[in-house]
Amino acid sequence: MKYYLDTSIWLDFFENRDEPNLPKSGWAAELINKIIKEDKKIIYSDANEEELIEQGYTQEEIEDLFEPIKKILIHAEFTKKHFGKARDLAYKRNIPIFDALHALIAKDKKAILVTLDHDFFKLKDIASIKRPQDLI
Repeated sequence: MKYYLDTSIWLDFFENRDEPNLPKSGWAAELINKIIKEDKKIIYSDANEEELIEQGYTQEEIEDLFEPIKKILIHAEFTKKHFGKARDLAYKRNIPIFDALHALIAKDKKAILVTLDHDFFKLKDIASIKRPQDLI
């Protein structure tokens, strides 16, 4: 079993982003710990890295954040073909292009896409979409 985490889930894991009655960081940490215990893998992509950079992280900071869990990580690069399909899908479904890109990468890697973002649920026919709290 492989998982692909939406960038927001990574941010929940790296930062304390819990809200009243919404323990997002707790769910992210619990899920990642479960994945580690079960010796499963997490796919992360260039798309995740680009979004983290947009949030103010440097490439060095991203590498440092991923270092402690690198044994469970598989890096995936998106292609021009992915990007073209994502652009079309985003337009047709009125969603952000990176959401479509994440779903396409998850599909190609046969991974469950983990997210709390409602836009992804418009892509349930593209990839298997789950909330973190449903997997822990």
